[in-house]
Amino acid sequence: MNRANRPAPSLRRLDYHYIAMQVGFWAMFAAIVAYQTALLLDRGFSNGQAGLMTAVRCLAGIVCQPLLGGFADRHPEIPLKRIVAVSMVLSLAAGVWFWLDSGMGLWSTILVWAVIGGLEVSSYPLMDAMAIQFINAGMPIRYSLGRGIGSLAYALVCVLLGAQVRWLGLESTLATHVVLVAVEILLVCTYPAYRAQPQQRQEATDQPRSVLALLRGNRRFTLMLLGVLFGLTGIMPLSNFLVNIVTSRGGTDADLGLALFLMGGFELPTAFFFPKLMRRFGSGKLLLLSMVFGTLKGVALLLSWNYAGVLMAQPLQMLGYGLFTPASVYFVNESVPPADRVRGQTIMMVASNGLGGMLGGLLAGATLDRGGADGMLWGCIACGCVGIVLCGLALRQKYVKVTSSKIDRNGV
Repeated sequence: MNRANRPAPSLRRLDYHYIAMQVGFWAMFAAIVAYQTALLLDRGFSNGQAGLMTAVRCLAGIVCQPLLGGFADRHPEIPLKRIVAVSMVLSLAAGVWFWLDSGMGLWSTILVWAVIGGLEVSSYPLMDAMAIQFINAGMPIRYSLGRGIGSLAYALVCVLLGAQVRWLGLESTLATHVVLVAVEILLVCTYPAYRAQPQQRQEATDQPRSVLALLRGNRRFTLMLLGVLFGLTGIMPLSNFLVNIVTSRGGTDADLGLALFLMGGFELPTAFFFPKLMRRFGSGKLLLLSMVFGTLKGVALLLSWNYAGVLMAQPLQMLGYGLFTPASVYFVNESVPPADRVRGQTIMMVASNGLGGMLGGLLAGATLDRGGADGMLWGCIACGCVGIVLCGLALRQKYVKVTSSKIDRNGV
């Protein structure tokens, strides 16, 4: 049977399979990123070097995400899942190398984190686009629910990794990461490929624009990206360097697992009330709200005086980073023309987890060696406040209506 004539996949299969991919990705992400700082410190690197590694991982994403997104926009005949799978296979090879060579030096370690950041972590916006393609075609995949269950998977893996670290040591997390990447590759390869209808291709007269043209032509989108950049610069260290906050409040490396579990677990409720928030406020206001609560979490951690206080600050994740991810996906889809949506998702990822994560890593590395965890938190709060102001200014700009979008505000 010709591939174009094959029956469309059922909504149930698309829905559950995409949720499984979200679970696999965030489990994989937890296994390599959640314990990145603790692992690097355990291997003898300094706080500054650990911050550099985080920055390298994010910088690699900044470079690779637009390249992958642009390639996908220029070659719609290549299924997104194929691009994602090839990227993850290459990252898997780097992960195996890092696992087997525990005495790896600085430059080799930098290379490994560049590959993981550029190919493995950067595949996430393309996974988002895999769902958005079907949503725009009228298939109401429950994206926000999948993202929320993915956060729960992140939380559960973090607490299991905490127990694993206690019994088997930090190095054992790398073996777990290798296994989870292999599982995620299998899930991606078996996900149904999106096939545009012939009439959709004939009607699609818009051509993808360059990143610069896209940013110049949409002031609201550009200002929001700047706000997200500053906001995530302040928010990302609260998770990437949570081990430093935990130990500064009397906890241990093993205690990091419970803190990460609560952090990820409190993102799950967002999946259930996100549709109502989306209908009530819209994606732009929700992005602003996420910056506000992400910054408030930094304030709460600064005011904490023991490990229990760190745990009590984690519910703010619900309306902070937990709200940011689905809101940012919908904001891009509402603000960017159809021909540029894959590139738009990658630009958002670059500004947030890419540049924001890179600058946040550099900020954390510099301030931790000078002012400890409290110094880092002060820097995070300052960046978050700048992000809030810029996001507020973005919402005051004229809204550019985007046509040919089938995604609505029901949070599907």
